[in-house]
Amino acid sequence: MKFIFGVLRYLFIIAVLFIGGIILYGTLTEYKPEPGLVENIEINGNANTSADSSISILNWNIGFGGLGAEMDFFYDGGDMVRASREQWNGHMDGIVNTLLESHEIDVYMLQEVDQHSKRSYYINQFDSIGKTLPNFQSAFGLNYNVQHVPLPFTNPMGKVFSGVATYSKFPILGATRHQYPGAFAWPTRIFFLDRCFLTVRIEYGEHEIVLINTHNSAYDKTGELKAEEMAMLKEYVVNEYNNGNYVIVGGDFNQCPPDFNPETFVVDKYEGFIPPAMPQGYIPEGWQVAYDASYPTNRHLNTPYNQKSFTTLIDFYFVSPNIRVEQVETLNLDFAFSDHQPVLLKVQIM
Repeated sequence: MKFIFGVLRYLFIIAVLFIGGIILYGTLTEYKPEPGLVENIEINGNANTSADSSISILNWNIGFGGLGAEMDFFYDGGDMVRASREQWNGHMDGIVNTLLESHEIDVYMLQEVDQHSKRSYYINQFDSIGKTLPNFQSAFGLNYNVQHVPLPFTNPMGKVFSGVATYSKFPILGATRHQYPGAFAWPTRIFFLDRCFLTVRIEYGEHEIVLINTHNSAYDKTGELKAEEMAMLKEYVVNEYNNGNYVIVGGDFNQCPPDFNPETFVVDKYEGFIPPAMPQGYIPEGWQVAYDASYPTNRHLNTPYNQKSFTTLIDFYFVSPNIRVEQVETLNLDFAFSDHQPVLLKVQIM
C-alpha cells in the first residue's frame, strides 16, 4: 500500500509540474495587444476597379477549413480536434469554390482564416485564398496567436495563428486592426482569442466607404465581454458616419440580431449555451440591420451536423443610414464546409 501511495504521489507531482509548465509557457509567450490598440495593417495585392454606388459583399466565418458537416469539436462538447487532411482539403476546396461561384462579389469578409496553425496543417489560408482572387487587395487582422493550446491533453490543438481577412476589388486606402477591450480571466485568456475588428477604407468621392470585419467573443455566458466590445464598435462607427463616411459592418457577432429569437430554428431540445439576441440599443439609431431569417448561419458542434442540430443566426451586417440595403441572402450549404454559412449583402450608396 505504501508503494502504491508513493507512485500516486509521484504521478501527482508530475501532473502538477506538467500543467504548471504549460501555463507558465503560455504566460511567457502570451500575445497581449493593449485594449484599444490601433495597428496599421499591411495591404497585399493589386486592385484597379473604382468603387461605384452599388457594392456586393460576402461575409463568412470559414472555420479554418476544419469544421465541415461531418465534424464535431471538443470546445462545444464534441470529441474531435481537427479534421483529417483529406477532409480538410475537401472543406477548403468547397470554401474556395463557393467564393468563386458567388459572382460579382466586390468584397469578401472572412473570419477564422489561418496562416500557420496545426489545426489547418500549417497552410497559409490567407495567401492561398488571395491567390484565387486576382485583382483583389487584402488585409489580415490577427486575433488568435497562441504558441500551444494544450487542450485536449491527449491530443492538443497546438499552435494557432489566425484572424480575420478582408479582400477588396477596390483599391484599399488603408487598413487598421482595432483591439477590443475585455478578456477572460487568467489563465483562460492565455489560450483564447484576442478579439478585434479590421477596418478597410475605400475611396468614394470626397469621403470613404469604411468596411468593418468583426469577430466578437464566444463562450461569454454573462455577456459582459460582448457589451464592452459592442460599445467600442458603436462609438467607432458613429464617429465615422458623423465624418461623412459610409459604414458597413459585417462578421460573426456570436450573438443574434436585435429582436431575433435565438431558438427560431430549434427542432430538438438543446441544453448547451445559446447565443443571446443583441439588445436593440446596441445598434445606433437610424442604422439598418441586414440578415436573412430564412436560414441559420451557425450550428453548434456538439455533434456532426444533422437535421436536429442546434442552429441559429449570428452572422449578419449593419449599415449606416446613408446606405440602402437592396438584398441580403444566406447561402444555404447545409454547413458542408464550415460551421457557419456565408451571407451575401448588396447595398446602394445613397
